Amino acid sequence: MEPARPPHVGFVLEQSLGHVTHADNLRSTISSNPTIRATWCPVEFGVDGVAARVPGYGTNWTVRSGIRARQLVRRAHHDDPLDALFVHTQVPAVLLGRWMRRIPTVVSLDATPLQYDVLGAAYNHGIGNAQVERAKHALNARCFRSARRLVTWSSWAKAGLVTGYGVDPDRVQVIPPGIWCDRWVTPPSGAPPRGSDDVTRILFVGADFARKGGDILLTAFEQLRAEHRQGVELHLVTKSEVPEGPGVYRYGDMAPNSAELKALYHRCDIFCLPTRADALGLVLVEASAAGLPVVSTAVGAIAEIVKDGKTGLMVPPDDVAALVHALSVLIADPVRRQKLGDAARALVLDSYDAAKNSSEIVDLMIDVAGGRT
Repeated sequence: MEPARPPHVGFVLEQSLGHVTHADNLRSTISSNPTIRATWCPVEFGVDGVAARVPGYGTNWTVRSGIRARQLVRRAHHDDPLDALFVHTQVPAVLLGRWMRRIPTVVSLDATPLQYDVLGAAYNHGIGNAQVERAKHALNARCFRSARRLVTWSSWAKAGLVTGYGVDPDRVQVIPPGIWCDRWVTPPSGAPPRGSDDVTRILFVGADFARKGGDILLTAFEQLRAEHRQGVELHLVTKSEVPEGPGVYRYGDMAPNSAELKALYHRCDIFCLPTRADALGLVLVEASAAGLPVVSTAVGAIAEIVKDGKTGLMVPPDDVAALVHALSVLIADPVRRQKLGDAARALVLDSYDAAKNSSEIVDLMIDVAGGRT
């Protein structure tokens, strides 16, 4: 008798915003796992040419991602029948109804659509009329019912499934997004050591500068600069154009997971993300792994990684005075910065390690595929 082959799992992964980094991390950890055979189905976000002008397709990411996901799954299943599907996020999963009924599927998400609606203003996300919203809710509820199991990045998102969509909590497993901790904990070779001079460096990383609160940070930094003169710098990793000013440094072309970015994390002393809307930013995980105390806002699931007073400090969104105070406290107290940064690193090593968390996903997919292999 021939030994059973590892189950064939299709990974349908949304390619937008921070989900790109999450998809890269999953692929780099799971591809070499011999217990499953993975086929990667990246659902690209961009659209151009004639397709961009098609009504209901060019401007609607749910429709576009759903159609693209169906094409990818059909092609993968035709080439080598799939035993299970892992779909991140629920956006490309909504229109996979027939395939989800045919192939056992796990749907992964960082936030529910209802939670996204609450955060939506900062994403330029509008809410439709009552009829549209009822239809949207029904489609998402059907998607969650059709999924064999569900994975959420946080307890906050799990609670959103249970209270907003009536999902049985036993069907939901919290598996946070992971990073390669060993590659972030240790500074790259040749990187200047943190604390080697009298300058306190504040780091911000965010492509969407306004949504992530970059403008609030710039205003706060002007006050900090007036108080500390040459003793404080602001380093901004963003593709957005930002006003120039003394002590402000912008990096517009740093790639995710690059050695240059890791070196900058280890050069800086404080990570600040005063975001207006986020589910759970991977940059917070990266900063914590690098041993940085984090100053951020209590939106989405951020409080699950930034423990106020333990791994960082929390401030209300859009509160310049509170942000200035929190940053001033850390600028004045290097010992406290070290203590918070050490605790942040310990939390990430325990809960946000890519290898460990990807293994949990693999185990789940083997279990889900069990009835088909």
